[in-house]
Order: sequence, then structure tokens, then C-alpha cells
Amino acid sequence: MKIYYDREADAIYIKLSDKMKPDGTIEIEEGVNIDTTKEGKIVGIDASKKINLKTILSYTLIINNDDLDQVCSQHREKSAINTEVAGG
Repeated sequence: MKIYYDREADAIYIKLSDKMKPDGTIEIEEGVNIDTTKEGKIVGIDASKKINLKTILSYTLIINNDDLDQVCSQHREKSAINTEVAGG
């Protein structure tokens, strides 16, 4: 995830993925748009004059224990593969 702030427009763009490109935009309300793929996946969120910058830059990440275990397991598998390739 990457967050971009345009001071001149007083707008913030939250890019959720570098791998997916948006195919369309859904306007939620004036100044709030969601970029989506053809499959309906959310790629980014654009908001102007709607979000307090201090609020968006301080956050709490809440992860379910099962989800955390899965992410850690996937990370360990990737690390093992990278180690084998590097040492191999």
C-alpha cells in the first residue's frame, strides 16, 4: 500500500496494489472515488478535502490470529525458497 498526498489539490490517493491497474472508477460521493478492476477488485481510493491527513497517517492494524498464522506461514515458505535459490 502506498499513500500519496497532493497538497495543491488537498487530495489523498491510497494505492492498494502495484500489480493491478484500474479499469474504472466508482464515485461514492463528491470528492471520494474508488478505482476498480474489471473483476471488481479495489485498486485505490481517492479522496479530496474529505480526510484529515493526521488521521490517515496514524492507524491501527487489526489482524485475526488465523490470518496472521497464514501470512507468517506464507512468508516462511517464501523465505525458504529465496534461501535455497540464493544458496543453491
